[in-house]
Amino acid sequence: MLDIKIIRNNPDLVKDVIKKRNLKLDLDAFLEIDREKLDLIIKVDSYRAIKNKVSKEIPTLSNEERPAKIAEMKKVWDELSMLEEKQKEVEESWKFLYYKIPNLLDETAAIWDTDEWNTIEKTFWEPTKFDFKAKEHWEIWEKKGWIDIDKWSEVSWARFWYLKWDLVLLQFAIINYVVSKLMSKGFEPILPPVLVREQAMFGTWFFPAWEDGIYSVNPGEDDLFLVGTSEVPVTSYHGNEVLDLEKPKMYVAYSPCFRREAWSAWKDTRGILRWHQFDKVEMVVFCKNDESKAMHDFMVWVEEEVRQSLGIPYNKMNICSWDLWNPAMKKYDLEAWMPGQQKFREVTSCSNVWEYQSRRLWIKYKDSNWDLQYVHTLNGTVSAIWRCLIAIIENYQTVDWDVIIPEVLVPFMWGKKII
Repeated sequence: MLDIKIIRNNPDLVKDVIKKRNLKLDLDAFLEIDREKLDLIIKVDSYRAIKNKVSKEIPTLSNEERPAKIAEMKKVWDELSMLEEKQKEVEESWKFLYYKIPNLLDETAAIWDTDEWNTIEKTFWEPTKFDFKAKEHWEIWEKKGWIDIDKWSEVSWARFWYLKWDLVLLQFAIINYVVSKLMSKGFEPILPPVLVREQAMFGTWFFPAWEDGIYSVNPGEDDLFLVGTSEVPVTSYHGNEVLDLEKPKMYVAYSPCFRREAWSAWKDTRGILRWHQFDKVEMVVFCKNDESKAMHDFMVWVEEEVRQSLGIPYNKMNICSWDLWNPAMKKYDLEAWMPGQQKFREVTSCSNVWEYQSRRLWIKYKDSNWDLQYVHTLNGTVSAIWRCLIAIIENYQTVDWDVIIPEVLVPFMWGKKII
């Protein structure tokens, strides 16, 4: 969440950010509630002080003086109870609006009116071309028997699947290669839980903003939620801690992820581009507040290195303010060329979220003056596994329906060079 001092002291800046993000938020309404909240704090504190003072006086009074003082005390108590009830109501209204206020924008973030104006900052390699009509990934997988399109809905529900045979080997090859690549860059591997409490969802912003996209488990009993990204449990891992950030803490996490995709019905239903369950390899970084911009560039470059080593043409996109989620100050996506679809599709993302999550999770460090500061957190999907599978299948297909394995993955494929 955004520092309340910034909102109070520079409301015009925040209003400008809200406008550039195309959000329907009334900051003036929030500021009015904020003033009421502060006023109530003063009033409640003053009545509590009177109550404490009178409570100490009563035992010292004579029998004649005590009834009048008790009557006075009752009036104070009634007024205090009324004010405290009002304070609870205002506090709830205040939180409801405060948690919706977005982060500031990096000065280098793309600023446009719609997500169609995301800025291409780099194109690596020309789109792959063949001397035959390129097939979509799902056509090859069905031909090869790598995906079961009958049993998934029978055993689970629509938009789940069984992947089989060589496609499974290729998935594990991608995971092993990407994790080893990031470990060589200094990232520490971590396997997080995929069921988390509400606080983890709140701390990373997914609640109260994104409940419709999250699966809940045994509501009213366990009250756990399936994560849509390992960013949630890994960022929450250091909640309520003061970190030693002599050097940034860098994690590479692998996890299955789950999203309801309730808003995308009938969209991208062929193949596995958009489904309820998917796997990701995610970067999560904690660093000092003067290091996050350089760290963001480094993380994006790592994502680019992976794409380049796989030989996949891509665009590097500076995501415009209209298309940024509230926590992100700036985000880059890499869009891989999909020959079968004849379009670029998002395969990675990387966001600098500044203090937005650490304020909710209370993650701090001591600066050079030993003052406590909120850490900056960053996250990046270095490989959404099934989108990576799609990119490889479509870019390395042959006229005979086979798929050539990218050279860097062969050591992880038990020597298989073609499937």
